[in-house]
Amino acid sequence: MKVDFRNDILPLKDTLYRLALRITLNSTEAEDIVQETMLKLWSRRDRWDDIDNIEGFAMTICRNLALDHLKRAENQNASLDDADAFLATPNSQHPSPFDYTAAQDRIQLVRQIIDTLPEKQRSCIQLRDIEEKPYKEIAAILDISEEQVKINIFRARQTIRQRFSQIEEYTSI
Repeated sequence: MKVDFRNDILPLKDTLYRLALRITLNSTEAEDIVQETMLKLWSRRDRWDDIDNIEGFAMTICRNLALDHLKRAENQNASLDDADAFLATPNSQHPSPFDYTAAQDRIQLVRQIIDTLPEKQRSCIQLRDIEEKPYKEIAAILDISEEQVKINIFRARQTIRQRFSQIEEYTSI
């Protein structure tokens, strides 16, 4: 398979950005990591045709760069700077301003809870629930077994549910 930078790699930049953002929790750092990922991919262009899954390869490079940056910066507990870019609209066609704001608050709360998860759980949730990657591909990107991917996702979802319920219960009192 012939890999083309413009058609095969450049369209991955948004996916790579979301992955880097989920790991670093900083939009500026995520942009830098994506740029560095693209440069690394470009410098390895002579080996593209030997790579079975160029998207998985790009995601692995991006993840490793983000983790390296995270280790250097030691900022695991920061919050998303650019959360508005990820806000989803409520399901109803014409929500009231109150309903819309309440939905945004709940989404932001879930994102804050996700931000506090351990890195592997956070990455698994990002790749599965946001990027919609299959378990096998997540395992390859994160260099863990499919079973560990499933365990991380289960534990992350369990923690998110538990913390969300506790906060919702506390705020309704």
